[in-house]
Amino acid sequence: MHVEHTTPETPADPAAALGDSRVIETTAGPVRIYERGTGAPLVFVQGLLADATAWRKVVPLLAGSYRCVTADWPFGAHRLPMAPDADLTPTGLADIVAEVIDHLDLRDTTLIGNDGGGLLTQLVVTRRAERLGRVVLTSCDAYENFPPPLYDYLCLLARVPAVAALAARALRLSAVRTVCARSRLGFGALTTSPLDPAVADHYLHGIAHDPAILRDTLTFLRAVDNRYTLDAATRFPAVTLPVLIAWAGDDQVFPLRHARQLAADFPNARLAVIPDSRTWIGEDQPEALAQLVREFLDQAG
Repeated sequence: MHVEHTTPETPADPAAALGDSRVIETTAGPVRIYERGTGAPLVFVQGLLADATAWRKVVPLLAGSYRCVTADWPFGAHRLPMAPDADLTPTGLADIVAEVIDHLDLRDTTLIGNDGGGLLTQLVVTRRAERLGRVVLTSCDAYENFPPPLYDYLCLLARVPAVAALAARALRLSAVRTVCARSRLGFGALTTSPLDPAVADHYLHGIAHDPAILRDTLTFLRAVDNRYTLDAATRFPAVTLPVLIAWAGDDQVFPLRHARQLAADFPNARLAVIPDSRTWIGEDQPEALAQLVREFLDQAG
């Protein structure tokens, strides 16, 4: 595959802390990746309507010892549209994650997933785990909770493209983006404090301004179905890799009982609960998450 090299991000860019960026051409379309640090590889996967910036507080804490790879996965906050015929179902997105890992020739990789990225991580570890050495699942979709009831309306909206397009255009208004950042139906339920408005604007720019990004997002949302999570769960007992379940203690979207169930279903798993955090632990408690990851990697070997 062709790799296009680009200049480093500017300090004003929210992703500046993630390191140098480049674009990888996958079979589904271009994916921008960021790399910072050297050592054993860590690959991070965030959720819907977030890009690599979701890890901007975590990567600097780990890049001194590890090669941290983040990406603008085609999950709604990306800026590079996928091919019109790309498979953007959950398994298709998981295959894109696995393809990037293959392209970078990463081995013994620790895959770290949050929110919808935790779902993709489950699909990779149960379907294409040959390059993985360890897995970290933070608060995420699991079992019957896909989509979470709080955000089921997004899947319904995706089935009415004309209305979805109007909603996306409305996001060009600063006042609408502010409501989205603070509302429980937007980003408000995912963090203990309101998301930085500049970060919220960054996440929403693509679907607000680029019809192809909106197309990608709606394609994924129309494919959301808990058959993917339930099928993955039937495969957990066969996963022998070490797994860390790091769950937000105050999560309002993903129940703690699912964290306990994940820890029981994976044969080689441990559970840690991070207090004073909601779903986006990397926003609320980056130091606690980074420390848990370091300890887990030291213990798992």
